[in-house]
Amino acid sequence: MKNYILKTSLILFVGLLIASFTSLKVEKKAVDTSKSTIEWLGTKVTGKHNGTIKLKSGSLHFEHKKLVGGEFVVDMATIICTDLQGDSKGKLERHLKSDDFFGVATFPEAHFKTTKVTAVSPNKYLLTGNLTIKGKTLEHSFTLDFENNKANGTIIIDRSKFDIKYGSGSFFDNLGDKAIHDNFELKVMLIF
Repeated sequence: MKNYILKTSLILFVGLLIASFTSLKVEKKAVDTSKSTIEWLGTKVTGKHNGTIKLKSGSLHFEHKKLVGGEFVVDMATIICTDLQGDSKGKLERHLKSDDFFGVATFPEAHFKTTKVTAVSPNKYLLTGNLTIKGKTLEHSFTLDFENNKANGTIIIDRSKFDIKYGSGSFFDNLGDKAIHDNFELKVMLIF
């Protein structure tokens, strides 16, 4: 009886060992940061501003050609405004990099790492993960549409949840036309 149990255990162990070596590997595809783009849009009571910010690194993880994960790092020092010129442009860019907004000197990067991926349709996925901005990490979700080696999506982020308070009606009363909306938008195009 002992020999039977021992042989059965050995067979199960060998079977699990073989299965672990033959299991599918997750394929990590690096995002081409030189071709990928992130466009931001911030709005206020009296108007809006837009610009770009660069992806420092990123990868998408696939299994059986289906998205199963990903992680991204954004270089916060690359925030630029594209709707202004001259002194106004420089002033806004410096302000966005200051502690009033993203505190780039202390927090030079923002991060997103997936914790869950849900297929919405054959080429569309809902990514849920940990988003870190200005040193604060919160769960966040957004969708990406895939076509060939490209993914597109629009991400809406509530800056007030990351303690970015400047001009926010969530923190200050009586701002009137000086109020800046809490939500900002990122349009991403990832090439991999």
